[in-house]
Amino acid sequence: MLPKPLYAITPFTALDYPDHLAAIFWFAKCNMRCSYCYNKDIVLGEGDKTTEEALRFLKNRKGLLDGVVLSGGEATLYDELVQFCQQIKSLGFKIKLDTNGLNPSMVIQLVQSKLVDYIALDYKAPKEKFFALTKNRHFDHFSQTLNYLIGNTFPFEVRTTVHSDLLRIEEINRIIQDLHKRGYDGIYYLQKFVYDENTIGKVKAEQNTLDRSQISTQIKVVWRG
Repeated sequence: MLPKPLYAITPFTALDYPDHLAAIFWFAKCNMRCSYCYNKDIVLGEGDKTTEEALRFLKNRKGLLDGVVLSGGEATLYDELVQFCQQIKSLGFKIKLDTNGLNPSMVIQLVQSKLVDYIALDYKAPKEKFFALTKNRHFDHFSQTLNYLIGNTFPFEVRTTVHSDLLRIEEINRIIQDLHKRGYDGIYYLQKFVYDENTIGKVKAEQNTLDRSQISTQIKVVWRG
């Protein structure tokens, strides 16, 4: 029986890949357990589709879509991701990868092999709060991915989902300070948490109000949502 790494396919999005029309391939499983994550079924569930099904879908979208977003869950957990990207590329589609950065060797291989065109890297929390928010201790792995992307001038963005009760303004500013220190010169995207009762940590709606005027101006910050 063929493995089924994909939880679902979103056939069309004009929002998730900047300046491109794309489909989204959602990979099941994740190596984080972010309390505010509303993709609980994807993170904890099983895949329902094979990569062969996804490729058949793409063959019918030639000329209609520009690219594919590999999201999840966490796409870099899939051992055959390099081969899958090669197959997507052979069909003429661009690839955007959404990743938490915990698999730097996979990210580096994809970039060096020119198998991805754009990366959205999630900076979940500053180092001292990384485990509390993600239940993963490998901030060093994320750090390696971030440094690699900055050092290779690869087109990517850094983004953080903000639940104002979980990330305070001081902690957001520590992220900004860290990005500035590392030499990140792109846009730092802050994404407002959207309440969903089905989050992994059963978090409540935000009680605190975030004073955006207090956000550091060391790098360019743009809010989404």
